[in-house]
Amino acid sequence: MSTQEELANIGKVLSFLREWDRGDRTVRSRMLNTFLAENTGKTCYELELEFAQVASLFLARLTTWMRLTYMFGTFLALKLKAIGIFLSASRHDQYLTEFLADGGVLTLLDILSQNQSKEMDKAEALRLLLTISNAGRKYKEVICESHGVKSIAECLAKSDTDETQETACALLESLSQGNPKYQNQIYKCLIALMTLASLKAQQLVLHTLHSVQMKLKTAHHSIVEPLLNMLGSLQLEVQNEAINLILDLRCYDVKPLLLSGVVALLRPTKEVQQDLNMEESETVKMTGYLPMFVQQAAAAKTIRLLAENSQEISRELLSLEVIQHLLYAMGNREHTDAQIQASLALKHFICSYPVIGEHVQRGIGSTLFETLMHQADTLYMNMDETQAEILLTNKVNVTEVLDGVKSEG
Repeated sequence: MSTQEELANIGKVLSFLREWDRGDRTVRSRMLNTFLAENTGKTCYELELEFAQVASLFLARLTTWMRLTYMFGTFLALKLKAIGIFLSASRHDQYLTEFLADGGVLTLLDILSQNQSKEMDKAEALRLLLTISNAGRKYKEVICESHGVKSIAECLAKSDTDETQETACALLESLSQGNPKYQNQIYKCLIALMTLASLKAQQLVLHTLHSVQMKLKTAHHSIVEPLLNMLGSLQLEVQNEAINLILDLRCYDVKPLLLSGVVALLRPTKEVQQDLNMEESETVKMTGYLPMFVQQAAAAKTIRLLAENSQEISRELLSLEVIQHLLYAMGNREHTDAQIQASLALKHFICSYPVIGEHVQRGIGSTLFETLMHQADTLYMNMDETQAEILLTNKVNVTEVLDGVKSEG
């Protein structure tokens, strides 16, 4: 660019900044819309050319205006998008350093914490924080040192929009990567967020937690209870995320807790068993116990998948009396899927260890056993009340044949 062109460009930019300084919020919002339309996607070098080496002056004005007015929410999303032009375009630390020095991160986190902040403003603030986090470890640490993890988690917990929830989870995952000083804090935060009421948020948190967990060498024991509870979700996507995480946790130190927990889910509590024997309407029963029955079915499915993936885990499950528990779940005529999943899981164990089949056949009778082996997925359709009672009260114990199972394995 020639000296004459540079001078002309400087004059243009100074005129722009004078108009900005003199303009009211309406004028500035119009100028921001023009700025966004003309500069989205530009590199740091291109912005410097456009603003004749005074791009930092405009960024400082934007940051100051945001800090002074964010409590009122006026054109806040527009301001954040404009700041994002600079932070996204940066090929080095210049704009990021300037933004942080002006208190930019603290302001963004405060936007997340304000009850009056609009969801679209929170989403834009989260996107800016994500851009900052993706710039490197030192920026991740700045966010975390500013109590960012807590602010992001609280924002996620209160949010009711997919955009905010998705961006918050993406930010937590980004903060966990290449950030060993705060990785454990983020991990425990995600475990705590598993209890959120929003089904969409539960799914996103589980997915993010899975990603973070796979980068860790150990699993915290507090993950077990909420994870098992997720198996009772009425949303299939949430349930599947929970199952996938359990399958991968089989290689971690929480395996014994998970295995004993998932087997226990095959049997409802004594109070539930008593209630199901009472003459109540189907509506009352299902309203109260549907999540528990869904959890029972998901537990049976999880057990089958665990056993299919590992003979060692199969033997551990057998030592936890999984056969007796699966037979019980097969007898639950209140929930078809529980019967199907339990039947499929039991069939897998019998096919893998024939000696168990002999034991089961003696316990439930030849007719029911033959149906199980040839029509496991439709066994429930032909089961009568007497057969269901046999399954519910079964005393099948394969402890005495476990040595034989080990030799087969």
